[in-house]
Amino acid sequence: MLDFRIETFITVCEYMNYTKAAEKLNITQPAVSQHIHYLESEYETKLFEFNGKKMNLTESGKFLLDSFITMQHDEIHLKEQIKSGFSKNKNIHFGATLTIGEFLIPEKVCEYLKSQKDISLKMYVANTSELLEKLDKGVIDFAVVEGYFTKNQYDHRLYSRENYIAVCSRNHVFKKEPEKIEDLFGETLILREEGSGTREILERALEGKNYALSDFKNKVEISNMNVIKFLTANDCGITFLYEAAVKNELKDKILRKIMIKDLDIQHDMTFIWRKNSIFADYYCKLFEILKIF
Repeated sequence: MLDFRIETFITVCEYMNYTKAAEKLNITQPAVSQHIHYLESEYETKLFEFNGKKMNLTESGKFLLDSFITMQHDEIHLKEQIKSGFSKNKNIHFGATLTIGEFLIPEKVCEYLKSQKDISLKMYVANTSELLEKLDKGVIDFAVVEGYFTKNQYDHRLYSRENYIAVCSRNHVFKKEPEKIEDLFGETLILREEGSGTREILERALEGKNYALSDFKNKVEISNMNVIKFLTANDCGITFLYEAAVKNELKDKILRKIMIKDLDIQHDMTFIWRKNSIFADYYCKLFEILKIF
């Protein structure tokens, strides 16, 4: 069991406010201060510093927070194992971002379930930021993400490398066939919600050329990939996504790839878990089972 003062520290980091942390933990503010002072004395370092009234973690505080979150995550996993009596019926909780969850990993999950009849599995499909939050809180054991993450907080393995492309309806007519990204700014852009890996890649590609999403004439924001594909196929706009997500539509000529000369992007899909977890070997074994190349 983690020391209760560690829970206090993690909660203070969540709110960056002693009063709010005390309210969340249902203890007094002096008790919160006492817990933090104890940890600072135990580790012989300052955990927080102030810039005026703004509270920030010190470098030591950041290191301890990452370590404590991993320990908290491992404890949840450990309790699950003990609760199940170390039975063969394993509980696997993991997350996948939308493209991966719908178009890349299902076949491997199917193979695994057929080979392991005693497995109990739960897969969450959400955007990268949501999955990182679930991973940090111990809701899931690992995740396969397409978005960006802080690499010093997670151990990771390359899961897949996918082409990122622009597509439109097979019936779409451009005033002039586009050659560069800027040639598409007169089009309606259909894109995912904020926090999604698919959207973030486009945003970064535009930033690298000193452009932004606001340069497009109109924007339609949709959180469901199938709806995005439906709208695009019915000529409601263009979209940017992974080629794997529209493999069948391209094959059946429902959608067509827009040949943009300055859009040559391959992006890594990454298998991640909390850094320095005691269950790292177990996650590596699952990675070998679920990887697609």
